[in-house]
Amino acid sequence: MSLPLLSLLLSLPLAGIAAIWLLPARATRHVVAFTMLVTLALATAALVAYDPAGVRFQLLERVTWIACLNIHYLVAVDGISVLFLPATALLFLGSLVASWNAVPDAPRLHYSLLLLFEMATLGIFCALDTALFFVFWELTLVPLYFLLGRWGVTGGSAHAAARYFLIMLAGGIPLLIAFVILATSQPVPTFDLTVLLATPLPRSTQTAVFLLCLLGFGVKVPLVPLHTWLPQFALAAPGSLMTLIVGLKLGAFGLIRFAIPLAPQAALDLHWLLAGLGTVAILYGAVGMLAQSNLRLGLAYASICHVGLAVLGLASYTAQAAQGAVALLLSFSVATGGAFVLLEFLRQRTGSTDINSLGGAAKTMPLLATGFMICGLAGVGMPGTSSFPGEFMLIIAALQSHTGAGMAALFGLSIAAGGFLSLYRKAFFGPVSRAAVANASDLRPREWAVLVALIVLIVGIGINPGPWIEIVRPAAEAWAAGLGR
Repeated sequence: MSLPLLSLLLSLPLAGIAAIWLLPARATRHVVAFTMLVTLALATAALVAYDPAGVRFQLLERVTWIACLNIHYLVAVDGISVLFLPATALLFLGSLVASWNAVPDAPRLHYSLLLLFEMATLGIFCALDTALFFVFWELTLVPLYFLLGRWGVTGGSAHAAARYFLIMLAGGIPLLIAFVILATSQPVPTFDLTVLLATPLPRSTQTAVFLLCLLGFGVKVPLVPLHTWLPQFALAAPGSLMTLIVGLKLGAFGLIRFAIPLAPQAALDLHWLLAGLGTVAILYGAVGMLAQSNLRLGLAYASICHVGLAVLGLASYTAQAAQGAVALLLSFSVATGGAFVLLEFLRQRTGSTDINSLGGAAKTMPLLATGFMICGLAGVGMPGTSSFPGEFMLIIAALQSHTGAGMAALFGLSIAAGGFLSLYRKAFFGPVSRAAVANASDLRPREWAVLVALIVLIVGIGINPGPWIEIVRPAAEAWAAGLGR
């Protein structure tokens, strides 16, 4: 019997939570670090065990969960999801380093919630039963609510947490309705994704399912105008939490995994809607970035801009677009997630990430400034960085299928790149005028390790993206074939 890698991967954070409360409090951070390192090792093992040339869904585990409703504990990975496992584990490890000395009260509770969030996120990428997926999807809200409300960095963090929780809870309602419609539309009601993909639905049912999924996932993408929670969240949350929110594009993954393949005809009919929402997000995020004076807010708007490109590219419904979208979403984990980790280092040293409170930071923190520049350039798709392959594939796909929207996207991405350089110049160059900046220390050895890992991944993937894209290609081709493309 083969080793149940995915179940071990999902249960390990829960074992870490138990160890936190059983072992002395002084060992908490080291227990969490060990747990996350082993989780990363298991996620990497799952990637190594995955065979791109094999069957689509691999490492499959199925156990009957709720027999009367035909709901199963069903987990597996394919080329679209398998790379997200080590990316997620690595991002959580970076978030831990960012918060290493920034949790003065109730560290056991804080890190227990962080591990719970990691388990739920990994479950989202593994679940092949829509009911199980929905459980993991909603489970992410609990730790996020308390992590933001209890350990936020502004006085409005409790309000931001409540608002985020309620908006996401409301967004889950259309998802639940869509999954119930899908299950009850089958000859034998089922929540099994593999069965649902193989059983076409009437076009009218598909339209309802697609629109419900677009609404439910669009809240977390976030698509405009469903993005209103993000600016307040970006200001209230510590950088370690923003690393996870912006680096993990769960909503966009949901569009790729569920919304489009489960309602292929409706998706094709409504290609203009998906392309339009993606284009609006690109332009809105780019222009919104220009109006910001806070680096965290600027990066939040930039993330709206660039995830909009993934949505626009997906509207071409080609294998190339699916590969590009997955590649870009993975780069978010490294580039944008890494940028927020470095911003948290900056906030801990200076007390602010507002450009009006910085200026000249590169003189006292050259390593941090260099790392942030590299992450920022990767975020805007600089050639030779991790985001460029995905962005290039998506732009080509957009120009071929929606030429006008593709041209608008190029314009918006150019604005976003200029906006980042403007914010960077004001924050890190010029004279040092603030005592907090003048007295700030550069990266410590533990933070150095994070920076080196980021640079290696950003440059390595950017220079040689072929092996990673090839892992995705067979699953992306199967995804496009299911749409008749």
